[in-house]
Amino acid sequence: MSVPDAPAANRPRRPLIQKYLAALFIAVVVPLLANGISEAWFGYRDQRVMLGQRLRSEAQSAAGKIQGFLDDITDQLRWTVQLPWREGTDEQHRFDVLRLMSQAPAVVDVMLIDGSGRERLHVSRVNPDIVNSRVDHSQDPAVIGARASRLWYGPVTLYGGSEPHLAIAVAGPRAANGVTLAVINLKLIWDVVSSIHVGQSGDAFVLDGAGRLVAHPDISLVLRGDDDPAAARLKELQQAMTAAGEDTTEGINAEHRPVIAAMAPISGPGWAAFVEEPAAEAFAPIRAALWRTGLLLLLGAVFAAGLGYLLARRMVGPIRLLGQGAERIGAGRFDQKIEITTGDELQDLAQRFNEMAVELALSQERSERIARLKRFLAPQVAELVEGSDQERLLDSHRAEVVVIFCDLRGFTSFAGRAGAEEVMGLVQEYYEALGGIITRHEATLTCFMGDGLMLLLNAPVPCPAPALRGLQMAVEMQAAMQSVVSSWRARGHEIGFGVGLAKGPATVGRIGYEGRSDYTAIGNVVNLASRICAAAADGQILIDQAAAAEIGDAYPLTPLGTRPLRGFSEAVPVFSVAAAAPAGAVLHAAG
Repeated sequence: MSVPDAPAANRPRRPLIQKYLAALFIAVVVPLLANGISEAWFGYRDQRVMLGQRLRSEAQSAAGKIQGFLDDITDQLRWTVQLPWREGTDEQHRFDVLRLMSQAPAVVDVMLIDGSGRERLHVSRVNPDIVNSRVDHSQDPAVIGARASRLWYGPVTLYGGSEPHLAIAVAGPRAANGVTLAVINLKLIWDVVSSIHVGQSGDAFVLDGAGRLVAHPDISLVLRGDDDPAAARLKELQQAMTAAGEDTTEGINAEHRPVIAAMAPISGPGWAAFVEEPAAEAFAPIRAALWRTGLLLLLGAVFAAGLGYLLARRMVGPIRLLGQGAERIGAGRFDQKIEITTGDELQDLAQRFNEMAVELALSQERSERIARLKRFLAPQVAELVEGSDQERLLDSHRAEVVVIFCDLRGFTSFAGRAGAEEVMGLVQEYYEALGGIITRHEATLTCFMGDGLMLLLNAPVPCPAPALRGLQMAVEMQAAMQSVVSSWRARGHEIGFGVGLAKGPATVGRIGYEGRSDYTAIGNVVNLASRICAAAADGQILIDQAAAAEIGDAYPLTPLGTRPLRGFSEAVPVFSVAAAAPAGAVLHAAG
């Protein structure tokens, strides 16, 4: 395994059931959850708006009833201050007071005060009447307040410690008309708030400007006074609502329960009417919706788990077969078939695996053939021969070929005195310098001979002007090697490079045995090219007469006359490529 693949292999694997469960959970449960959350949020917001509107409406209705009750009483009180205090009007004033008390049962006590601030008449439902007591009330806050604003409301008091009462003073249109001071029983207000019910357990109550409880369905809370903790909680609710500047808020009621409350002002006495509904009751529909959503989420999760399990079971078997088949194919057993009949994409995938195995078998066979061909053919020639199905070109036959031999001068003595690593390093540089040139000219490399190479052109693949092409390759090889030779000589190695080229008929084809074969040429032209190469000095390219005849004027050739060559009965004409030979080059035997 390669290093980059190690982290991927070490990552923990998750079973298919987990992946299906996660995917189905996202597809089923997440939308339900999102829908439930959005429904709860928008439902809460809508319920909050509707509840606020309903509570405000109830609070305004209660405030209107209480304000109407107080307005009726103040209207009745104004009739008692229509006449100024003159001699002979006492009876008329008394008659007005009695009529007031008969028409307004809530009035329990009335005091008439003349323009000088003296008490002239005091009528009570429980105490005897007092006439012309002349008690001075000019500094009474009620008289001062009534004269200043024509109408004055006093604080709520507990009459006899049992019922809340309110003092109201009304001044006449002129100072001479005096002031009427009345005490009002607020039991009617208690009747109003007791009749208001919001939802199943919501209540209404009234607080004055200081937060004192004026009316509540539980009258005992009113009688306990400001020090009672329950009344204090209602005062805190009023303060929170006033601080927030809203007429609807959430808080704690007298029974220490979270409530939603709304307020409406009662402008006359500076009171405020409150209505409340327990938060648990107000938002019961939201909780019911959340319970439904939770149940749907549970059912969705169960459905996703069940469906994921069924799908995983359906997938695991075919996937296991695919994995086993891939393992066998990876091991080179291309004849194996994966049998899957699910009728879906998995079956198509198995079919593609089977087709891939067939293609891999063909590809492996082709790669092996190309590998064998590349041992003696240029890669592109090998692929051409194999790809065009022309491997018959490698069969034995006679052909006009160009044979090129090349080797190093002075290599034998160098190899005898140099170390093994230095020798192999030099040979490696030698072959690397020539390999690219040989491949580019599509020459056939028949064999390596230590420091020598044998190359063929026009076999097995024919090519035009093989001698000219071979000479072009030889010139490039000589030029490339001279730069390498210069570096070797700089290191103290006296090594050169020579090339020999000959053209003629030869028998070409594969020779060898099962499992190992090479492509080569056999004939007189091979021996001739070898002997000419042996006669070439460092930097020289020597060719025979047949090759020179084909090259003609394409390259400047220098005739060297005939040369006796070992293995040939007669001297052989030899030509040198003058452009390739360095100045002062001299023929000498190969090292």
